[in-house]
Amino acid sequence: MIIKLTNKDANFYQYMGKFFGSRIVQTETKDRIYDDNNKTWYLYVDADDKPYGFISVCDDVIKNIYSSNETYLKELLLQVMQDISIQPSIVTKLYDKLYVECGLKLTSLDNYKHFVMIRGDK
Repeated sequence: MIIKLTNKDANFYQYMGKFFGSRIVQTETKDRIYDDNNKTWYLYVDADDKPYGFISVCDDVIKNIYSSNETYLKELLLQVMQDISIQPSIVTKLYDKLYVECGLKLTSLDNYKHFVMIRGDK
């Protein structure tokens, strides 16, 4: 199940705390995750209400992406693509094949070893 949150929601840190406190997320994605006030978070949670991944968005730009399961991440990406017109976004390169599989346009960045630029077509 996908839920949408901001850092103003009462249960935000209940779900996101494990990601903010995890060096695993930072090590895998090569990205730092911050709980900025202007972000909307798409979060994948299972039937037991356990979070597995997220995408943060601000002004139609994806800011952060992480998931411990690519199937869940695909669902998240497809939902975000339905909700917004994804503007050029610099994101972790970790999921580059999945971005293309979901229909996003991917551009390599010469100056960014661990990141790529993605954009939608809407």
